[in-house]
Amino acid sequence: MIHRLQRGLVPPKPHIAFEVDGTLAYEHCFTRQGFDGSYSILYHRRPPHWVAEAEDLGPHPGAGAPAPRGALERRHYLSGKIPRGGSPFVCRRRILANPEIAIWIAHADQDDPTLVVNGDGDELIFVHRGSGRVDSPYGELIFDEQDYVYVPRGVPHRWRLDGPAELLIMEGLSYIDLPAQFRNAAGQIKMDAPYSHRDFRPPHWPEGGPTTLSAPRRMVTKRLDRLSSLEMSHDPFDVIGWDGVVWPFAFPIRAYQPRTGLVHLPPTIHITFAGAGFVICSFVPRVVDFHDKAIPCPYPHSSVDCDEVLFYVEGNFTSRKGIGAGSISYHPMGLPHGPHPGTYEASIGTSRTSEMAVMIDTFSPLAPTSHAQQIEDRGYNTSWVR
Repeated sequence: MIHRLQRGLVPPKPHIAFEVDGTLAYEHCFTRQGFDGSYSILYHRRPPHWVAEAEDLGPHPGAGAPAPRGALERRHYLSGKIPRGGSPFVCRRRILANPEIAIWIAHADQDDPTLVVNGDGDELIFVHRGSGRVDSPYGELIFDEQDYVYVPRGVPHRWRLDGPAELLIMEGLSYIDLPAQFRNAAGQIKMDAPYSHRDFRPPHWPEGGPTTLSAPRRMVTKRLDRLSSLEMSHDPFDVIGWDGVVWPFAFPIRAYQPRTGLVHLPPTIHITFAGAGFVICSFVPRVVDFHDKAIPCPYPHSSVDCDEVLFYVEGNFTSRKGIGAGSISYHPMGLPHGPHPGTYEASIGTSRTSEMAVMIDTFSPLAPTSHAQQIEDRGYNTSWVR
């Protein structure tokens, strides 16, 4: 929910008769928090809710069973070992989850063959590798490598890939939005926020509208981790126009404006998105702390109210050894964590960091799944003393 946009044709006032080419358009209110939150209104040529048939497809194949809890350990998952192949919606595998957020990995090499809908949560997808577009009733959203792609809960869409893609999928089961502290009273992004309205890329409205995107009539919906196939009676993208603040967007991680202090600042300076019970942070290359005795490497810490997950993207990871691109570290509440031996001391006197990573901090404990067990680096918890 960034700012209000208008695309195509809309009437001068909501909830009034609107005819295009002599035919009454069907108003489709897409609302959040019941009717009290953000919303967009789309105008269809035909009723958007007509379903010709429905079929139960069973549980999502990538959901995974909860893993046995076992000992409290810091864990390292090798996302490169996730099976490759398939479409982004079906081939994804859930790694960690709690009631507010689920973290999935997808290594996709095919377009979504149908429209897909996540009825369980908002999706914020970090594109680690790949490019393409996401088609929806709002238009076509172009994405590139190292973009965040946001798709609101309940929006029919379809991923169209230029080639193989590696995706980190953050499923906000509460919601995903910009943190409230980055907005002024009018809802505008503040001038001291780490990004501006201009950094968020909206969907492109194609000539002739979204109906030119040749959307399938078949729609696969995930609700409570169970899939249903719905055959729509006509084109779900037959949208004449829309306006509002709920729409898919792309945000390049490198557009994030990092802060630097005299001495090391806490990771809260990297917050980019937030939901109820979690925050999502972006670590990007930056100038580091400039006190003459500053230690730029993160200090050992016990964040006793948070679980911490880091997805490593690229660069020289200051505080970790044995970590590479695509690594996922999981540090649960109840254990102190910090840099590997030698990295703390070695950071003194450095002026820049080249590392890039996505961090998720949660206030409810995360539970690993059976998929996480299959890609775990078993020696990680004791690697600090080796």
